[in-house]
Amino acid sequence: MIVSPAFATRTHRAHASGHARISHRTARRHQLHGQTAIEPARVTQIQQALIREHYLTGEANGNWDAATEAAMQKYQADQGWQTKLMPDSRAIKKLGLGPDYSNAINAKNSSFGEPPPASTIPPMQSAGFLDASGVNH
Repeated sequence: MIVSPAFATRTHRAHASGHARISHRTARRHQLHGQTAIEPARVTQIQQALIREHYLTGEANGNWDAATEAAMQKYQADQGWQTKLMPDSRAIKKLGLGPDYSNAINAKNSSFGEPPPASTIPPMQSAGFLDASGVNH
């Protein structure tokens, strides 16, 4: 039995309409990552800070409303920062609402912990610090 060449080769035909095929994968929804909303307690803190800095009037209500958004945009613009993404981490820190590391595992001996009293530094080490400083004693 002999197979004719027409059955042995594959041919590719272009679509008659000229439109490209649409993948079925595009039908999947884009999944959002990260924080999508600010918790009401955090909004209250931000509002209180904006009120304290005279960018917002009234009472803090915990709702990220148009007045709160406008106040944050004004605050960020006055600092020379972006105003489209809300809120900017620099603004949060400058408002005094940055992260609190005081209860971190290594907070006791960290650079943001209280330094040990000078009287606890051994005399040899203290003399070494003085010699290294280059200050005449």
